[in-house]
Amino acid sequence: MRNISLILKQFSRTVLLIAGFAILGLSAHAQGDATKGEALFKANCTTCHKIESQLVGPALGPLVTAETDDKWLTKWIQNNQALIAAKDERALKIYNQFNQQGMTVFGSFTDGDVADILAYIRADWKTQQAKATAAPVGGAAAADAGPSDLVIWGLIGVIIVAFIVILVLNKVIATLERLMLKSKGLLPEEDLEEKAPVDRMAVVRKLAKNKKFVFFVILCGTVACGSWTWVTLWNTNVHSGYQPVQPIHFPHDLHAGVMKIDCQYCHSGAYKSKNASIPSLNVCMNCHKVVKQESPEIQKIYAALGYDPKTQKYDSTKAKPMQWVRVHNLPDFAYFNHSQHVKVAGIKCQQCHGPVQTMKEIYQYSPLTMKWCIQCHKRTEVNYKGNAYYDNMIAVHDRIKRGEKVTAASLGGIECGKCHY
Repeated sequence: MRNISLILKQFSRTVLLIAGFAILGLSAHAQGDATKGEALFKANCTTCHKIESQLVGPALGPLVTAETDDKWLTKWIQNNQALIAAKDERALKIYNQFNQQGMTVFGSFTDGDVADILAYIRADWKTQQAKATAAPVGGAAAADAGPSDLVIWGLIGVIIVAFIVILVLNKVIATLERLMLKSKGLLPEEDLEEKAPVDRMAVVRKLAKNKKFVFFVILCGTVACGSWTWVTLWNTNVHSGYQPVQPIHFPHDLHAGVMKIDCQYCHSGAYKSKNASIPSLNVCMNCHKVVKQESPEIQKIYAALGYDPKTQKYDSTKAKPMQWVRVHNLPDFAYFNHSQHVKVAGIKCQQCHGPVQTMKEIYQYSPLTMKWCIQCHKRTEVNYKGNAYYDNMIAVHDRIKRGEKVTAASLGGIECGKCHY
């Protein structure tokens, strides 16, 4: 009996030891702090990865959840190049799957940092899966809530019909009461007497014979028609408030307002050429190759460029130009140079284009008429100190005072823009 008890005792210790290791293995995923992992993930990983979908790298939610070997994941994140160099089978599979694009090495991450990130990814992926599963139930409940439009309009129709019926009945009752009183001889005498017809045009005929009144009416009509004609002609081709529908809804209030992106990041020609230029879609892709891929407006950019976000490749055969609609359009005989105003004069874009940082969609804020430009030129002070152009003008004036020869070239007469614009 004693031998049996010793055997059972040793067996129990072995079972407890194995159970302990199993519990440690099962709880390995819970060791990380998801809150700390979220901060680390957003600071270091969002450029290339999303949890729910592929970006530059694979979708991390299903990948990390399926991979149970956290030690291998830690090695991959800290130094994936070492695993690839060691011909690790899993590492080579991922490396070849994504066109042999090397992942950034995070050697500064400790094992605890990686555990935190993995905990956050698994927790977030689990939450998203739960929401996706519960979505149809919530959608069905939302669809059943509230009365239908048909019921509401039916009630409104019933109320209108009832109101009309009440009015008709009141009129009928009043007529019947009058007939009853008339048959009994109880109506007042003034109601029984037939009233003489009233000549309503008599006043008009009398006013038409008044020459002073006729002259006053004609004078007022002439002034009103002349003012209307003047205002109409004055505002011809003045398009203040013009806001055409663009092929892509570009919110200036988000980019220039909330994000505080400088206007010249997109309109790079404003400080160096006559035209501010419309940015190419490749400028948009500097950010939106990663940001807001799911947006329908960003999908329009992808379609125009022939870009596939899943493969991260461009197909030139599917590319097509974007048909933007011009908003600010000066007459052909009017010359305007953006660089002279932006670079030389230092004028802000908002002075002509209005508060673009608050506009949902861009529209023409200023009238852009000759009078408007002249008024601006009259009130704008010129800062000529330290400006090479005005320094040259002063030097030319000094030469004129000394009686020296001055040519048109000295005043910028051979600049290309003087003739070619």
